[in-house]
Amino acid sequence: MVPLLAVLPRRGYVPDFLTPPPRTCRPGLRAQLAEIRATDPAQVSRELARCRVTVADEHYRRLITSLLTNPERARDQLAARLHEAWAGLIAPFWHRIRTVLDRDVDERSRLLAQHGLRRVLDDLHPKIRWTKRGLSLADRDPRTVTVGERGLLLMPSAYLWPHVAAIVEEPWLPTIIYPASPGSGRHPPRRLAHSGGCLAEPRAVVLTTLDQPLSTTVLAAMTGLSPAGVSRHLLALRDAGLVATARHGHEVRYRRTELGSALLCARRE
Repeated sequence: MVPLLAVLPRRGYVPDFLTPPPRTCRPGLRAQLAEIRATDPAQVSRELARCRVTVADEHYRRLITSLLTNPERARDQLAARLHEAWAGLIAPFWHRIRTVLDRDVDERSRLLAQHGLRRVLDDLHPKIRWTKRGLSLADRDPRTVTVGERGLLLMPSAYLWPHVAAIVEEPWLPTIIYPASPGSGRHPPRRLAHSGGCLAEPRAVVLTTLDQPLSTTVLAAMTGLSPAGVSRHLLALRDAGLVATARHGHEVRYRRTELGSALLCARRE
């Protein structure tokens, strides 16, 4: 993993070819790795050289220099290391991570439909602001992204917090990468969580998470509870009239009832 660490500095330039913006709303790992492996070696060389300039660690700088001797081999080697990192570090938690990302996309889409693009951009992150010149990123590497005819891609990330980033080099669309809204990270109202009985922890967490219809599997991923535990809590909440069920194809989803929402509102007041 050392070559991968060398080209992914915490402070410095990360080669864009290693993080290609998705071309679909739900890209697969195989397609993403194939895109990396298809990168023109000249681009690999150019971006690795730019990365080397920004890396302070002398050992990592020497590693990048060795990678530059054969950009095509370096590209394939780094893609293989990314695959290994995915299998060992991400895959065990991917369902939960993807749920957070999907929820963020859904919330931004509703915000766009209800209030327009300006509201979406202003709501992304405190360091992102819309200006007359474009989107301003007031982060460690301040820059302005000009939105032209190519358009703009907004990409939530589960790893970037508390920073934001941008990809502005061709051939990709200008891309703003921002921390995904945690969604399920919200805690239930304190009095609700400690009220005892039907709404004791963790049932209060389940009820608070149900801002939209969700399946047992998704609820388990978002709350960190076991699917069996979530099922028991949902049954108790349903018996109390706080949640209801609806079928979506082969999937059963749970939603908060008006009584459940009223209880949450009352506890927040």
